[in-house]
Amino acid sequence: MPSDVFRRAPFTAMLAVVSALASLAAASSALAQKSYDPGASDTAIRIGNLMPYSGPASAYAIVGRIEQAYFRMINDQGGVNGRKLEFISYDDAYSPAKAVEQTRRLVEGDEVLLMFSAMGTPSNAAIQKYLNGRGVPQLFAASGATRFGDPNGFPWTMGWQPPYQVEGRVYAKYILANKPEPRIAVLYQNDDLGRDLLKGLKDGLGDRASQIVAEESYEVAEPSADNHIARLKASGADVFVSITTPKFAAQSIRRAAEMAWRPLYLQALVSASIGAVLRPAGLDNAQGLVSAAYNKDAADPQWIGDPGMKRFHAFLDAYAPDVNRSDNSVVYAYGAAQCLVEVLRRAGDTLTRANVMREAANLDGYAPDTLLPGITIRTAPNDFHPIEQLRMMRFEGDHWRLFGPVIDGDLRN
Repeated sequence: MPSDVFRRAPFTAMLAVVSALASLAAASSALAQKSYDPGASDTAIRIGNLMPYSGPASAYAIVGRIEQAYFRMINDQGGVNGRKLEFISYDDAYSPAKAVEQTRRLVEGDEVLLMFSAMGTPSNAAIQKYLNGRGVPQLFAASGATRFGDPNGFPWTMGWQPPYQVEGRVYAKYILANKPEPRIAVLYQNDDLGRDLLKGLKDGLGDRASQIVAEESYEVAEPSADNHIARLKASGADVFVSITTPKFAAQSIRRAAEMAWRPLYLQALVSASIGAVLRPAGLDNAQGLVSAAYNKDAADPQWIGDPGMKRFHAFLDAYAPDVNRSDNSVVYAYGAAQCLVEVLRRAGDTLTRANVMREAANLDGYAPDTLLPGITIRTAPNDFHPIEQLRMMRFEGDHWRLFGPVIDGDLRN
């Protein structure tokens, strides 16, 4: 055998070893670039959700259905960074006790990576401490309660819609600009929704808060708002602020009309839906109502040529063709789901709970398809209120008409 073969053999073996080590290092590096917490893998991301598919707030159940459909569309398009989204949504019947039970099931049984868009102030308040104690993101809670934007006290919780206190301040400014000597009556839900928005209203009124001549609170288990409306009318108020969820909002609009009570009527935006509230109340009864908005109205013809709303309608055509597009909960769900997908996209292969929260807290300037022009998502490590801008709107004919400029809230640090 030629002597040069012996000289080449050790060198060839050394190259093989080096090549093998290099391949191992590359594989290790690739693995090191991926980081997962429970609920995430190379192929899937599990997302937990609570929705009142039954109970007094079941009108909001459409939110869960639309979010499910949106994630199905994303999966059909290849998922997020190649991973399919598994959306696990349970009924909590708008019951805090049920919400806690179902959340434990999602976190400890289904091992979701995060909770997303749980519906309502009572349910989110009930699960907030548990999720923060376990370090599980409570992302884009479907509530405007101020408590869901406290990064120091609850670093794993972030709301979505404008805080109720901001909304209350906006209504106060509008009342004072249009009623020099208002006599104000308020109906509010007896929870963080009602108390938060009422606080914002009073803060905005300042020393004119004494012109609230009547306040009535109600419990979600009550069958009717009729008696409350009768007492508020009897107060002699010429301004009515309705801080109500859909069932009670529709009842209040209808009852006020039946009693021929025609105050300046402000309806909290959580129940400004044409499909879920105004149509059941009767569109004739809703004429002249005033509210606020941050989303485009899918039934408004001014958005026919809008690129974002074209995508929205194309999604509905393909994945939820039978829904009522005049229900603003449909628009809400699409925007929130789109924002979560953006957070997960930015998180890349680092699908840890901490990184998901880090990305959610750095969305400055992001705009889902459904936000009104001039309104954007703005979050930061010290600012967990994604949306703090509104425009006023008035119900005329069969749709809401926007008026006035974009109004910034003042809760930012």
